Amino acid sequence: MEFTPKMKEARWDISREVEIYNQWEKEGIYRFRLSPRKTNFVIDTPPPYPSGRPWHIGAAAQYSQIDMIARTARMSGYAVYFPIGIDRNGLPVELYVERTYNIYMRSVPREKFVEICSHALDDLESEMIKIMKRMGLSGDFDQYYRTDSEDYRKLTQATFIELWKRGLIYIATRPNNYCWECGTTLADAEVDYEEMPTKLVYIKFKVMEDGRDLIIATTRPELLSSCKAVIVNPRDERYLDLHWKHAIVPLYGHQVEIIPHPAARPEFGTGAVMVCSYGDYTDVLLFRELGLEEVIAVGEDGKMTDSAGKYSGMSIMEAREAITRDLVDMGLVTKIEEIIHRTPVCERSKTPIEIIPMKEYYLKQLEFADKLLKLIDRMKFHPPFHKRLLIDWIKSLRIDWPISRRRYYATEIPVWYCARCGEPHLPEPGRYYKPWKDNPPFEKCSKCGNSEFIGESRTFDTWMDSSISPLYVSRYMKDEKFFRATYPNGIRPQGKDIVRTWLYYTILRCYQLTGKPSFKHVWIGGMGLDEHGQKMSKSRGNVIDPIPILEKYGADVFRFWSAQEASLGEDFRISEQRIQTAGRFITKLWNIARYVSCFPFPKKVELIPSDKWILSELSLTVKKSLEGYREFNFFIPATRIRYFTWNIFADHYIEMCKSRAYGLRRFTVQEQKAAWYTLHTVLKTILLLLAPITPFITDEIWRRLYSRKSIHLSRFPEPIWSTRYAKYTDELIKFNSEVWTIKKEKGLSLKDQIDVEIPKNLKIFRRDLVAMHNIIENE
Repeated sequence: MEFTPKMKEARWDISREVEIYNQWEKEGIYRFRLSPRKTNFVIDTPPPYPSGRPWHIGAAAQYSQIDMIARTARMSGYAVYFPIGIDRNGLPVELYVERTYNIYMRSVPREKFVEICSHALDDLESEMIKIMKRMGLSGDFDQYYRTDSEDYRKLTQATFIELWKRGLIYIATRPNNYCWECGTTLADAEVDYEEMPTKLVYIKFKVMEDGRDLIIATTRPELLSSCKAVIVNPRDERYLDLHWKHAIVPLYGHQVEIIPHPAARPEFGTGAVMVCSYGDYTDVLLFRELGLEEVIAVGEDGKMTDSAGKYSGMSIMEAREAITRDLVDMGLVTKIEEIIHRTPVCERSKTPIEIIPMKEYYLKQLEFADKLLKLIDRMKFHPPFHKRLLIDWIKSLRIDWPISRRRYYATEIPVWYCARCGEPHLPEPGRYYKPWKDNPPFEKCSKCGNSEFIGESRTFDTWMDSSISPLYVSRYMKDEKFFRATYPNGIRPQGKDIVRTWLYYTILRCYQLTGKPSFKHVWIGGMGLDEHGQKMSKSRGNVIDPIPILEKYGADVFRFWSAQEASLGEDFRISEQRIQTAGRFITKLWNIARYVSCFPFPKKVELIPSDKWILSELSLTVKKSLEGYREFNFFIPATRIRYFTWNIFADHYIEMCKSRAYGLRRFTVQEQKAAWYTLHTVLKTILLLLAPITPFITDEIWRRLYSRKSIHLSRFPEPIWSTRYAKYTDELIKFNSEVWTIKKEKGLSLKDQIDVEIPKNLKIFRRDLVAMHNIIENE
């Protein structure tokens, strides 16, 4: 009998991936329909932000794993809705446009700037969609959504109007994080901290009552004009006699009280601290607690105000240097230390933030903290330890969420104000409003009867849009039947870097609107780092473009690398070498399938011990892999399947049964067919287990050997084979390895005869082992 492989190609051709993807699209195998027979599973897919080129390869890796979630759920029997969205609101695109086109947002008409932003996003978005498809994402690309669409922004505005009616939104003037470079207020979640070099300046204040010097160390001498108190720790013995006396502020000459307060740390500087409006949030709290009158030293443009006197109009750094220089010239500086200071910076521009009192819209959140801590206990976190990130953030909340921003490319706040009395007026939900250009949808003020209105020019924090993604994909306020069937969503997959923003704000907003958790599962991936464990950034020059990687190695190699690189939630290292190495397994899988394709797949056979042994190991592999899939931790099935396929199935079983499969050494036809059956059973099961991770090569082999229909319409296999023969695995591997070593040491080829004793426990495999190693049998 001649054994010719059905799969003629010697190697897996990655160009087939594009053809296979086109076939999936043509067949519509991933199309979602509400099913009365299946449980719906909705993925609250993170809409990626097209903020520049190239798309971060770590993000691409994460999206490949989100696709694995979708495929896992389908193969587990769910009706899966895998929406695809693109996040197009907010600051990043504005900064990208300003940088790319060399313009300033407020230097061009608003409508023109918005138009430029939209066009810039279109170009970046199309490339991102192309990468997603090239990676094999099985999402709904036919009707992917954009967060800057009228439909999406209409829902954002409708939810704002609803929360306003419920009394959960209010207007207040409070000190806020402010980025003067971006020109907008920031929520605490938008503030990062960086270790930055700065100078700690030791300045002489005069004690008014006795004229002695009081030395105060500060990193913000430019705020001297706004100093309204000095505090010392009540237990600091150095200053016990200064409690409630007064200090004279240098350069400005005004008097401030010296107040004993535990916020002063004796170990920092001299232990005496000036309280200014506002150096940090400790200052904010102290001004409130002590009833101090604030002085605004820094304006919205990042320049010193008139309160700074002759330093007015200078930038913060210019004023800091000028004031320090003048203090030195006046003999009022005792020393200057170079220190590394933990500095709050804008997460986008990386500019140190200022704290400036501003009138903003706020969404209540503090009163919901305890409820949210209970609510998240109803969600399952993958991995469980990342739940701590969310708990810690909720417990750290100190103010309500400022939701208004002074930017252009975002959803407008749907409010008009009476031109006479200032009363805010909100329209009825149902359409997308642009108050900065639209006519008001009311005739007269409900408070004073005036007929003239001024439209709000501010926009929402971009997280006001992003935080309703589960509601949008479930058609909240649009299709009640669909919403009831799909909400709460099945899972929220995302990175750990946006736990305090996207995850938290979504849980908050959705609970406020629906009273329910927004999803049942939360999947939090780690960060993609370079091969040295450093964060990838364009400034470091260590960014890898995913497009050339996908073109060179193919999507399956990239996806398999992503799955096997690190356990869920852990940071993972990225290098082309690591991706290339992962490709060896894809090549091995193709070679195995090509070999197995030489033989027919019989229906009924009588297995011998070698077959039962590998099926025992297969059962254990299926069981372990399904455990990983149930946790959406693809590291577990990827590494387990790789080990079984390469180190057990290929290295041992295929070699053990090779003579039998070819009908050599007087094996019976039934024994030969048992080998064929087992080879195909194992391969078929491996393909099913690998399908969510490497969808292209598995579907190609599946259709070539086992079905006209796609493997992605199949269910996961079950561990149906007895595992009692698995007890022989270690001894089998040990014996085979020892024989190979002996042959190598004696200079024998693997086909040469050898005289060795088969261990007693392995006698049940005697005939396959004798054929495998060409063992001389002694009568």
